[in-house]
Amino acid sequence: MKAFQILKDKKIFFFQVFLTLYIGVNLIGGERGLISYFEKNAYGKILHTKNIKLKNELEIIEHKNELLSKNIDHDYLDILYRTKLKLGTRDEILIKLK
Repeated sequence: MKAFQILKDKKIFFFQVFLTLYIGVNLIGGERGLISYFEKNAYGKILHTKNIKLKNELEIIEHKNELLSKNIDHDYLDILYRTKLKLGTRDEILIKLK
């Protein structure tokens, strides 16, 4: 009975302690807490570097597409034929290095 009486008398104190602990735990480890913030920040940096890499690859592909579509670059077309199809002229000797 004494324990029940103590809880009844100090219920505001226990409520404040519980509320403080609840806010503290959620501030650090909750879904919107500090740990989650740092994880999302690191993931955002990874996505940013991946975005830059993909933009660079897209620029290279668009440049190659322009070489083949608007004004046909015969030198680039010759390089593509030689590398992809392994073709050459009759008086050339092809040596595969890889």
